[in-house]
Parts: sequence; C-alpha cells; structure tokens
Amino acid sequence: MIKSLYNSPSLVYIALIFGIICIGFSAIFVKLANVPGSVSAFYRILVAAVAILPIWIYKGTKVPPKRDLWLIFIGAFFFSLDLFLWNTAILLTSAATATLLANNAPVWVGLISLVVFRERLAPRFWYGLLVALVGLNVLIGLQSWATMQFNLGDVLSIVAGFFYALYLTFTLDSRKRIDTITFMTFSILFMVVILFFINLTLGNPFTGFTRQTWMSLVGLGLVSHFAGWVAINFALGHLKGANVSVTLLAQSVVTALVAIPILGEAITTNQIIGGILILGGIYIVNRRSK
Repeated sequence: MIKSLYNSPSLVYIALIFGIICIGFSAIFVKLANVPGSVSAFYRILVAAVAILPIWIYKGTKVPPKRDLWLIFIGAFFFSLDLFLWNTAILLTSAATATLLANNAPVWVGLISLVVFRERLAPRFWYGLLVALVGLNVLIGLQSWATMQFNLGDVLSIVAGFFYALYLTFTLDSRKRIDTITFMTFSILFMVVILFFINLTLGNPFTGFTRQTWMSLVGLGLVSHFAGWVAINFALGHLKGANVSVTLLAQSVVTALVAIPILGEAITTNQIIGGILILGGIYIVNRRSK
C-alpha cells in the first residue's frame, strides 16, 4: 500500500509542484535576508546540511566511489559559484529578473556540449537559442546596448546560469549512479566548506544579524534548498529529465508573483515580454521530437 502510494503518478507531480514552489521562494528569502550573496549562499547550504545529515546517517552512510566523489566536488565548486553570483545579483536587480536570467542553464548546457564534447545539436536548439537571445535583449533593454551600460545584477545572473550549467554537466553521470540522499549530502558538505572559505577570503561576517535575517536564512536553507530539491530529485527519479527541466521554468513565475505582495516589486512590460520569450526559447531547446 505504502509502496504503491510512493510510486503513484499523483504523488510524483505533487512533489514536483511542491518543489517548484519551494525553490520559487529562494530569491525572496535572499532579498529579505539582505546580507552579502556569499553569506546567504553559505547559510542556505549549512542549514540544508543540518537537515540532510541525519537522513543520510539513518540510510546507512554510503560513500560514493573516488571518481564520483571528485565529480561531485567539481560540481559543488561550480554550484557554489552559481549561488554566490546569483544571490549577489538578487540584491542588485529584481528577484524576478535575477531568477529568470539565471534559468538559462539549458542553453549553456547545449553550448558546452557543442564546444567541449563536440556533440551535434538538433535544429530546435538553435531556434530556441535565437528566441531566448531575443527575449534576453528585450528584458535587459535595447537601450543598454546603445549606451553599453548594463545592470550588474543582470550580468551576474547570466554568468550564474553558466556555472549552474557546468554543475549539471559534471554531475550528470554521478547522479545516475548514486542515490539522491547520498549525492545531495556530499554535494552539500563540499559546498559548505567552499562557501565558508569564500566568505573568509572576502572578510564577510557570519554573525550579528537581525531576527528577520536569521529567519530568512533558515527559510532559504530549509524550504528552498532542502525541501525543494529533495522533492524535485524525487520527481526526477520518476519522470523524464527533459520534462522536469522545462517544468522547473515555472520557478520564475512563482518568484515574480510572490515578489509583488512581499517585496513590492512591479512587473514591467519588458519583463513580461522578455520573460515569455526566454522561457519559450528554453522550452524549445528542451523539447523532444515525437
């Protein structure tokens, strides 16, 4: 009975929707915390580590093979840079824009596959890339190209998406061989160490925050990272990866809608049109031929 419920399609889609809502609050928590991006990234991962370690211990403390550990470490390094840059970008631009621009990872993955692995890409990739680039220009504003003055937050969000694509590229095989909890545990532990030293190097404070900041940081780690990604990884184990990656684009919509009442952010016409084009382009890139 329990096993059939665990594998039921309804539960899988409920988990996916729940996960998307959770990660959709990521930018909101970062804005509310209002601390340096590397600090909020560190506590996001540290809180998630505290939550996942007991589960990993209960399941038997499995340790991945040495080769997979190296891949997880490299992936954790790139994911740490992604969170550092994205959390910093959120403080420099709107939560909706930062989330939307950072979701360009599928396009970056395609380009990395082409340049590094010499993979031949389907025509739909180039169509999707073109649509996404048009949307990117609309969202950032064509006047930015005329004056060559770009919002630093927008630029950091785009670069963050590139590092997230590297994370996905390096960990793809390991995620197939290693169970979700073990993979997430070691990835999170590596990231805690990496982000700790990044903050130490930058001289950022680890304490002395307000109650709202601490509550936001706990929410970021417990809701957005732990609950959100455990739910999404559960869905990935039962659904096609391409379908999930497209569905995850709804994170941008959740963030934009929640940012209106909580952060008082207004959605501009450029954001709506550019956002639709970017999401449409990424959808085309991920769409499989029938």
